[in-house]
Amino acid sequence: MTSYQEYKAKIAELETLAETARRNEIAEAKERVLAIMREYGLTVADLGPAGKAKSTKPRAPVPTKYRDDATGQTWTGRGRAPKWLEGKNKEQYLIK
Repeated sequence: MTSYQEYKAKIAELETLAETARRNEIAEAKERVLAIMREYGLTVADLGPAGKAKSTKPRAPVPTKYRDDATGQTWTGRGRAPKWLEGKNKEQYLIK
């Protein structure tokens, strides 16, 4: 029967092999990408932005749609309904 220590040694060996294989595959992928870029005369700038650009414009606040006049609690109507509205008719709390 294989012991815990033997399993740990095998895991460490496999992790080393996996990391070596990963480094080799990344190097090969980089070489292929560079070869394609050279063939078509592309630059990094030609590839465009790496990810979706984040909007710098802040979001506008959502207007309140429901209010409990007794407690003053409000809800925009988005997302999960608050506890104070559970089991009640939302139309009664609609801000007009």
